[in-house]
Amino acid sequence: MEALNTHSLRPIARFQPDTDNIRRNLIKKGVTPTPKIIHTLRKKEIQKHNRKLNRQAQISPPLSKTQKQTLEEEQHFHELKHEYKQFTKALEENKGLSLVGKPWEGVEKVEFLERVKVNKDNGGGKLKRESLMELKEMFLERKMDELKWVFDDDLEIDEAWFDENSYEKKTSKRSEVKVVRFLVDRLCDREIGAKDWKFSRCMKLSGLPFTEGQLLMILEMLSVRGCWKQALSVVQWVYSDKNHKKLQSMFVYTKLLAVLGKARRPTEALQIFNLMRGNIHVYPDMAAYHSIAVTLGQAGLLKELMNIIEYMRQKPETFNYMYCKNWDPRLEPDVVIYNAVLNACVPTKQWKGVSWVFQQLQESGLKPNGATYGLAMEVMLQSGNYDLVHELFGKMRTSGEAPEALTYKVLVRTFWKEGKVDEAVKSVRDMERRGIMGLASVYYELACCLCNCGRWQDAITEVEKIRRLPHARPLEVTFTGMIRSSMDGGHIDDCISIFEYMQDHCAPNVGTVNTMLKVYSQNDMFSKAKVLFEEVKVTKSNLRPDAYTYNIMLEVSACAHQWEYFEHVYKEMILSGYHLDQNKHLPLLVKASRAGKLHLLEHAFDMILEAGEIPQHLFFFELMIQAITQHNYERAVILLSTMAYAPYRVTEKQWTELFKENEDRIN
Repeated sequence: MEALNTHSLRPIARFQPDTDNIRRNLIKKGVTPTPKIIHTLRKKEIQKHNRKLNRQAQISPPLSKTQKQTLEEEQHFHELKHEYKQFTKALEENKGLSLVGKPWEGVEKVEFLERVKVNKDNGGGKLKRESLMELKEMFLERKMDELKWVFDDDLEIDEAWFDENSYEKKTSKRSEVKVVRFLVDRLCDREIGAKDWKFSRCMKLSGLPFTEGQLLMILEMLSVRGCWKQALSVVQWVYSDKNHKKLQSMFVYTKLLAVLGKARRPTEALQIFNLMRGNIHVYPDMAAYHSIAVTLGQAGLLKELMNIIEYMRQKPETFNYMYCKNWDPRLEPDVVIYNAVLNACVPTKQWKGVSWVFQQLQESGLKPNGATYGLAMEVMLQSGNYDLVHELFGKMRTSGEAPEALTYKVLVRTFWKEGKVDEAVKSVRDMERRGIMGLASVYYELACCLCNCGRWQDAITEVEKIRRLPHARPLEVTFTGMIRSSMDGGHIDDCISIFEYMQDHCAPNVGTVNTMLKVYSQNDMFSKAKVLFEEVKVTKSNLRPDAYTYNIMLEVSACAHQWEYFEHVYKEMILSGYHLDQNKHLPLLVKASRAGKLHLLEHAFDMILEAGEIPQHLFFFELMIQAITQHNYERAVILLSTMAYAPYRVTEKQWTELFKENEDRIN
């Protein structure tokens, strides 16, 4: 009877119309097969099929229960047979490949997770398969509700707004700027690409001819909002049209390069640049070379930037339908290009590139500007060549170039690295005497330099200057950097003094709290760290602990052997929705387990398994030792056999060291 009941619960296959056939019929009749029309016709086909089945059921005599069960079993058998054929066919096509689990996960991980699921007990409030299936159905229903907008008549686009015959259009003609702004608003609502049908409909409903000026206006508005994906999609969609393909504009592509550079997208910018090089109508000019060079320089892509310089000097291959045979777009790099090379040398620490750049400038008859010397000094600073920094600063003065504020920032940083605090102060005062408008970053560097040397009270005067400057960073960020510099210099009392002074002038942020907790953790100040942590939780502001806050508090509690508070922080972290990091939390959990908090380690072990991850071998080591000390040898054997399915291998030396370290606990 149970077998019969299980067969009756199997779902009967539903009729599925052929959408390709529907699409072909629509095309034959001259109707555009939009997703909404296809969905409506598909729904009508299903309703028609259901009505036909109902008529047949009324005409034919009703089937008995045994006949219905036989039909269902036969239908289910044919379904299984079809699925088995498809599966065996796929296996024959993919011989030698494992079809178990995810393609990027090996068979070892899948076998390991299955083995763990078999060995684990099902008690204690664990999730059951039935509950997971119900949860899956609930999520599918919710997902379908979210996708209903695809088939709705209102696609979040007010077609009447674009309609030329609407009443509002007749009364007050909309300006081009308003239409462009409305289009940009719709594009920024969702991240939709050029291949999305909704994107195409939105662009067509705008009614814009998409001239060069309109495209430049759209790209500028999208750049202000940081929507580089939409900007890229707009250009791709417009110039993929047959009517606009012959009207491609070099200025539009150059503007797109600037948008991608502002968004720090060097890969996409390089693709657009290569596309420009392949089209004679939009072949790059000096402005395009400047844009791509600055983008690559900021990203530190020195190799790609050197290729750009070679492209400038090379004559391109002959294009098809090229009417001007004497066309020669070759250019020579200017100071902007060479400054971009120096900028790319900063993160890569290629200090030899500085001499190459100055040699190229001399051969080309170009004069280095203030930015050239400043970037060259920064390259030498990052490379540790402090003497060359001062030498370049001297050459800059003798050449007649006026030092900029950023140049003094590099100079202050250099004196800081050399331990010459007084010279750093003198350089800033020299900048002020010369009438150079100092930036907030210059005074910030000097304040951090003074705090690192234990002169935090002198640094307060620099903070007052920062407050008077426009476009300065928030005070809490400045004070946080000063506390961190004092901590790096070993001045713990100064860190506390700066924090107390800061509370009288501005509210600390999460970064400040985390920095102070780090100070307390490195100096065994558990009580102060606990008080600060509790104050953050009960404060009425928007200040909330983050993952880094919980990590530091776990470290502080473990170092102070405050295991009860350690458990309290651990529970709060889990309830706040932060995930476990095996590299950070595992050593702390092992210490807590040896201090009597084994249940925390077991909870972390279960959470890692539920997340589909593989626990590290230290988990198994500690759980096995705990099982042996409790004389639960059966559990130890299960853990050992489960560990054999893990994708990593433990050497004999590691096992020997494990038992030697825990010899006292086992005995």
